Amino acid sequence: MQRAVQAHEGLAGTVEISDDLLSKIALVATGDARRALTILEAAAEVSRSLSADEEGSVKVSQITEEHIGTAMDRALVRYDRDGDQHYDVISAFIKSVRGSDADAATHYLARMIEAGEDPRFIARRLIILAAEDIGLADPQALGIAVAAAEAVALIGMPEGRIPLSEATIYLCLAPKSNSAYRAINTALEDIRSGNFGDVPKPLRSSNHVGAKGAGAGVGYLYPHDDPKAVVEQSYLDEKSASATYYLPKPVGLERDLAERWAKLREIIRGYRN
Repeated sequence: MQRAVQAHEGLAGTVEISDDLLSKIALVATGDARRALTILEAAAEVSRSLSADEEGSVKVSQITEEHIGTAMDRALVRYDRDGDQHYDVISAFIKSVRGSDADAATHYLARMIEAGEDPRFIARRLIILAAEDIGLADPQALGIAVAAAEAVALIGMPEGRIPLSEATIYLCLAPKSNSAYRAINTALEDIRSGNFGDVPKPLRSSNHVGAKGAGAGVGYLYPHDDPKAVVEQSYLDEKSASATYYLPKPVGLERDLAERWAKLREIIRGYRN
């Protein structure tokens, strides 16, 4: 542990600790080197935070028995970021947000923060949750998650915990839909299986040499020429004409989108299902 105190990749000599206190940490850790280092690291954080001057700079600080006591409480919630508990807590956080339990999600958020999880990682998970599990039921959720990630990058920790909490709670309370997630996955399955044909000629680019002669762009109907700004037109090749990817959920904002998509689909496909 003395090596960890002095090594550049460890505490880099920013703290001092007596041999007696190192022995106490080893005793409490019951021979578990990883647990001992976790307690030592937490004690160093406590000592440095209490030793910072008014400008926020930190000199070499002395770890005391009181610091170790506080650190042991913190170490209880720390986990090996390569171990099972790391993945279990993250999984519980994701599933709590998806399940709309704001209290549970905040609990697991606090455990991740106190365990020293990279706040940028947490922010990325919130962005994915917003797109995958809330989606079109509340598109604003994605903007809130992205804003939280930007806030964390700007202000850092510990203040970054606040926008992370705000975004977590908002995502919990938002209506849930995974229709966008399912739509792109289903479409990708078709593409990877070769279930597609040539782009219909009216939709092809007519801007390159020889395009018009090959019929590219001929017959294209410009939607804005129609009072409703939507026209009957085949946008998919014959092989893909019956494909249905977007299946909206009638929740939140997507309830209105579902009604609009049904009307648009009738016009575009000429009242064909």
